Amino acid sequence: MIKSDISNPFSAQVVAELLEKLRQTTPRVHCITNAVAQELTANVLLATGALPSMTIAPEEVEAFAASADALLVNLGTLDDVRRAAIPKALQGARAAGRPVVLDPVFIERSPVRCAYARALLSDAELRPDIVKANAGEVACLPELADLVEAGWLVLATTGATDRVSAGRHVVPSPIHLFNGTELLGRVTATGCALGALIGAFVSVADNPDIGAAAAISVFNIAAERAAEHAGGPGSLMPALLDELYALQPKDIELRLKFSLQTSMENRQETVI
Repeated sequence: MIKSDISNPFSAQVVAELLEKLRQTTPRVHCITNAVAQELTANVLLATGALPSMTIAPEEVEAFAASADALLVNLGTLDDVRRAAIPKALQGARAAGRPVVLDPVFIERSPVRCAYARALLSDAELRPDIVKANAGEVACLPELADLVEAGWLVLATTGATDRVSAGRHVVPSPIHLFNGTELLGRVTATGCALGALIGAFVSVADNPDIGAAAAISVFNIAAERAAEHAGGPGSLMPALLDELYALQPKDIELRLKFSLQTSMENRQETVI
C-alpha cells in the first residue's frame, strides 16, 4: 500500500493512496441528482470502485442516506419529489456523520433554485461539507467565501483550472489543479458525476479538501487518457469508464499537474 508523506499532504502519492483505499473499501454514495445524470453518475462510481444508490422516494431516502458513506445533493432537477427528499436525506446523513456534497447546478439561471441553495447553506444543521460549482454558480452564492474562510465547508470550483479552497486545513489553500480535457464539456452530466466521485473520495480521506482534490485529479487524468484514443464525445464516455477502472499509481505520477501556490501569477505547476 502506498504511504502518505505528511510533509507533503497533497501529491501523486496521496492521490494514488486514496484511490487504492476507495477501491478496497467500496464506499457507497447516495445520489440525489438530476434526471439526465443518474446513469453516468452510477457508472462513474462503479468504474472507480465505489457504489451508488439513487432513490429519491421521500419515505425511504433518509434511511438510504444514513446508511451510505456520503451524500450528493445535485440541484439539476429540483422537482417536488426531490424537494421533499433532500431535507430528509440531509437529516439522515447528518445524524450518521456522513459527508455531504452540494452541486448547485445552474443556480445562476433560476432564482428559485438559487434561493434553495442559499437556504441550505444558511442552515447550520443541514449545511453541506463540500460545494462543487463552476464560477457562475459560485458568483450567485456570496456567503461561500465567509463559510470557507471560517472552515465550515470546502469549495471545489471547476473550470479550465479547478480550484479547491478550504479555510482551516493544513494544505495551502487553494489547491490549483490543471488536468482535464475540453471533450468533457461536450458530454452531458460529466460534472454531475464528478460531484458524486468527490463524495466517494471525501468519505475515505482524512481531510475533505484533500479528498475533493484527489477526486477531481483522478477523474480528469482518466478523461485525458480517454481523450487520447476517443474519436469524439460519443466514444469518450466508454473510454472514460475504462480508464477510471484501470487507472494505476504510475498513471497519476506521470500526469498529475497541480500547484499549492496561492498566487496564480507566480504559480509553479508540479508535474508528478
